Amino acid sequence: MQHYSPYEIIEGNPAKGLVLLADHAMNRLPAEYGRLGLPESAFERHIAYDIGIEPLTRQLSVALEAPAVLGCFSRLLIDPNRGEDDPTLIMKISDGAIVPGNHPIADEEWQHRIERFHRPYHGAVSETIARTAAAGGRAPLVISLHSFTPSWKGIARPWHASVLWDNDPRAVFPLMERLQADGEIVVGNNEPYDGALRGDTMYRHCMTPGIAHALIEVRQDLIADTAGVAAWAERLAPILAELNDLPELHVYQRHPSRTGAYEN
Repeated sequence: MQHYSPYEIIEGNPAKGLVLLADHAMNRLPAEYGRLGLPESAFERHIAYDIGIEPLTRQLSVALEAPAVLGCFSRLLIDPNRGEDDPTLIMKISDGAIVPGNHPIADEEWQHRIERFHRPYHGAVSETIARTAAAGGRAPLVISLHSFTPSWKGIARPWHASVLWDNDPRAVFPLMERLQADGEIVVGNNEPYDGALRGDTMYRHCMTPGIAHALIEVRQDLIADTAGVAAWAERLAPILAELNDLPELHVYQRHPSRTGAYEN
């Protein structure tokens, strides 16, 4: 049986001090899961992955020489951007689609997916962040890349991109300032989602240790083809390079989370 890795690490140049993350980069499933009882068309939808984010992350990684970690399994199998104790870690229904392979699901299978996919992905994120910190001799800057649907429940979303965050503004404010200076795009602030989610990737790897970070959401119709991805890579690369040059974003500084007190 062919080995299935739950993550891909793009090595980049860790001395640059910048790490890119793409939790929902791919819509793949290991062969033993089939299609989780869903039609093939479900895996072309946002319920399976973040459309456009894999090629966008790859282009930004090359342009910025930044290490990147990509999730290599569909969020329908297990969501890497949720804490292990989050009830939505494995979705039984996603945007109206019942997932037969997840409902019902035995406790043993739930735990197996955590150990086989979720933990190795986060282990790769931890290792890449640690390697980048060691190479640069300073705290890295972490940027997480996601995409969102153009509309939800029939209501159009006006934002071209959005920045999600919890309570550490260090990277967020200069990022939003530069995006808004573009003049051609509408930028959301914690829209259409709130960036404060206890146990998610940013909480675990950035908020808890005090690493400056931001989560960028790009509207999916804008990066659904090669030209769109190239345009957004060209837009974001110089902005992220400018952010990475700010010394104040390479200092460990823990901010209180809006989700409550840290456990340690």
